[in-house]
Amino acid sequence: MHERSSVVELANSLKQELNRYSPGGKLPSSRALVDRYRVSPVTVSRALARLAAEGLVVTRPGAGAFRAPARTAAAPPGDTSWQEVALSADAATELVPRSVDATGVLVTLAAPPPGVIEFNGGYLHPSLQPEQAMAAALARAGRRPGAWGRPPIDGLPELRDWFARGIGDTWTAAEVLVTAGGQSALTTALRALAPPGAPVLVESPTYPGMLAIARAAGLRPVPVPVDPDGVRPELLAAAFRASGARVFVCQPLFQNPTGAVLSPARRPEVLRIAREAGAFVVEDDFVRRLVHEDAGPLPGPLAADDPDGVVVHVCSLTKATSPSLRVGVLAARGPVLERLRAIHVVDTFFVPRPFQEAALELVGSAAWNRHLRSVSAALKTRRDTLTTALRTELPEPALPHIPSGGYHLWLRLPDGTDEQAVVSAALRAGVAVAPGRPYFSAEPPAAHLRLSFAAVAGPGEITEGVRRLRTAWDETLG
Repeated sequence: MHERSSVVELANSLKQELNRYSPGGKLPSSRALVDRYRVSPVTVSRALARLAAEGLVVTRPGAGAFRAPARTAAAPPGDTSWQEVALSADAATELVPRSVDATGVLVTLAAPPPGVIEFNGGYLHPSLQPEQAMAAALARAGRRPGAWGRPPIDGLPELRDWFARGIGDTWTAAEVLVTAGGQSALTTALRALAPPGAPVLVESPTYPGMLAIARAAGLRPVPVPVDPDGVRPELLAAAFRASGARVFVCQPLFQNPTGAVLSPARRPEVLRIAREAGAFVVEDDFVRRLVHEDAGPLPGPLAADDPDGVVVHVCSLTKATSPSLRVGVLAARGPVLERLRAIHVVDTFFVPRPFQEAALELVGSAAWNRHLRSVSAALKTRRDTLTTALRTELPEPALPHIPSGGYHLWLRLPDGTDEQAVVSAALRAGVAVAPGRPYFSAEPPAAHLRLSFAAVAGPGEITEGVRRLRTAWDETLG
């Protein structure tokens, strides 16, 4: 049995037996537990450590493990009503009141109830994650000389160099900062490039997490529509003129949620328009490593075509590995790099060195390219399974674009559909889907759903999920 599952099972068994012991009572010895449960001494040690962390047992070196004393009754709650005044007192003086609405982000982060199929997940299913390769990389990293010391402020030079080569031949490690994942990098970029109250141009629809970052910083998102070829240049130019914005945030490759890829003809147009507006383009290159097997050659990052420092590039390893491997980068040229560095240092000091060392070990191993090939094939199979099931079982919503990268499909619901009613009915039917509304910074043109095919267990679960979604559809519109 997998060591981790053995630890969890033993901890749960011991937890059920704790009532047999009075507070302070001694539990059986580690040797007795090894014999009784037929597990290794390491499993017993880790299970007891788990219970100790939960405050259920106390371990004493040389003496054994004991049931923890009973917890004292919780103190009566205080009166926190004064905070309503304190938190809103400054709103009247802010040009754009800061609001922290994490709803759209929590949809993809929260684990669904047991038995619910996860069509709203934002990360790879554990079966697709390179768990063994990551564990081996972390173990090797922990043994590296200086692995637990203070890293360079900008990040390990070798890791920065690896990311720089992935951006383009002309990029160097000196132009790259290691960050704690893509979300952290986007937060730093928006804080560095736009003062509170300023407008920031965003694709419409776009990633809810980015909208939340902007609004929490007191920025005003201004939507610019996208189609299957990416952002529309004529509308981007008009938005710059109308708003006076100096920042445009975009995802040129497999855009979230539409899956659009910025066309070759539009790429130089976007850079030219931003340069003429004296504006930065924040490029969120979030799923380049989640390309599907049938995608063909990919266009390079926008940053690779930008010698003038227009593009601030963001990418990370998280989407292609695990939600817990939060290692990414900010890359930029010119004076803006110093501002990005200053904000990054003030906010986080640095990314923990063991994570950086582990990331470096992972991407330098033979297992890395094997993992990317495996995920590429699996995502294509899952995408095709979901597309076929939708066209067969649920043809009413439109599926305007089928991407060759990323991990989701974007459905447009028929006019007049109650989006939230469909989402609620789907959850009752046992499938969690992401509503489209949080992806729009202004009024949406129609109701939408985003369906992820990466967080589910496999093709069989995808087919069952669509069947449940059909049930919810019939309940809502029947």
